[in-house]
Amino acid sequence: MSVAFTKEGDAEAAAADLPDRPVSSHPNLVTPEGLASIEAALAEARRAYSAAQASGGVEADRTAMARATRELRYWTSRRGSAQLTPASSEKSVVRFGAQVTVLRDDGRSQTFRIVGEDEADPARGAIAYVAPLARAVLGRSVGEIGSLGASEVEITAIS
Repeated sequence: MSVAFTKEGDAEAAAADLPDRPVSSHPNLVTPEGLASIEAALAEARRAYSAAQASGGVEADRTAMARATRELRYWTSRRGSAQLTPASSEKSVVRFGAQVTVLRDDGRSQTFRIVGEDEADPARGAIAYVAPLARAVLGRSVGEIGSLGASEVEITAIS
């Protein structure tokens, strides 16, 4: 097709029609730190939305406005559904918010904290409570074995 028959704004219009961020169907359990993080993200989304509105109108930058609106909807939804779940002081059983150390079949030891989905960051040792590894150890005690697919993990510490 000739370039003469395309509209210059088509790429911007397509970018401005951003789909919503997916929202998990699981309960939105959060630690106190996770709630603070959600509130900070919501505040940032509100700032971005206000900045997009003040930048000279939606026609000037529809993409920025669409992105800001999408983020504002997502974080408003996550804040509205957040269920603050502080870590239990009882450390004999793995619960939400606990830090857990496990021994894997291959001899590796791994320590992680079980947190909400929005605060999960495996590279920093935080996994979501709905992750397979977290599900394998939740409700178990030190010395117990959790199944993780074809392998197993032994809980060696809970803190």
